[in-house]
This record gives sequence, C-alpha cells and structure tokens, in this order.
Amino acid sequence: MIVGLGVDVVDLARFERAVSRTPRLRDRLFAESERSLSLRSLAARFAAKEALVKALGDAEDVHWVDMVIASDHTGNPSFVVSGPLGGLLERRGIAALHVSMSHDAGVAVATVVAEARG
Repeated sequence: MIVGLGVDVVDLARFERAVSRTPRLRDRLFAESERSLSLRSLAARFAAKEALVKALGDAEDVHWVDMVIASDHTGNPSFVVSGPLGGLLERRGIAALHVSMSHDAGVAVATVVAEARG
C-alpha cells in the first residue's frame, strides 16, 4: 500500500551557483559516496532527498547524509538509509522506497513513493 508520494524539481543553474558559492554544501547534503558525481547528478539526488521528505510528510531529526542514493549494476537508483531515518521508516511501517530521477533542459526532477508493509 502506498503511504506517501513526493515530487521535487531543482533548477540546475541555481543549484550549481549554490554549490559554487558554498563548497561545504556538498558535505552537508551528500554522503561521501555521492560527492564525486557531476553537479547534474547531485541536483537529481538532492531532488530525490527533497521528494523523500515530502513523501514522509516530515523528517524531523533526519540528516541529508542519512539518505544516500545508490545505483545497482543496471543503473537503477535506490535509497540506502541510516541513522534516525531508518528508525523513522520502521516506526511508520514503511517497507520500501521507490525513487526515479532525471535531469534535462535545465532541471532535475525526482519522484519518491513510500510503500507500507502488507
């Protein structure tokens, strides 16, 4: 059963300016495994993290680095969660998170679906 849906769009030029002006932003928003990716890929991941927060309704005490986007051998993205986020998902009975990301024409977009057990 779907218990949450989130969508987010990021303006690539604005995101690139923000990261250029504030280099430590990469460390605050992304896990070490994500930081070496292109700015377009990072913008899509940021959109996915924002979409996850929207799908959950709130994510108090959850840190950006608790939401890592990993790709499987075929390139399909998925969340790897840690810290308080793992406990939050467990308490809410969320068994799966589905994520889709894309970037083109100056924007990055992501959609997240939170699915409950049973």
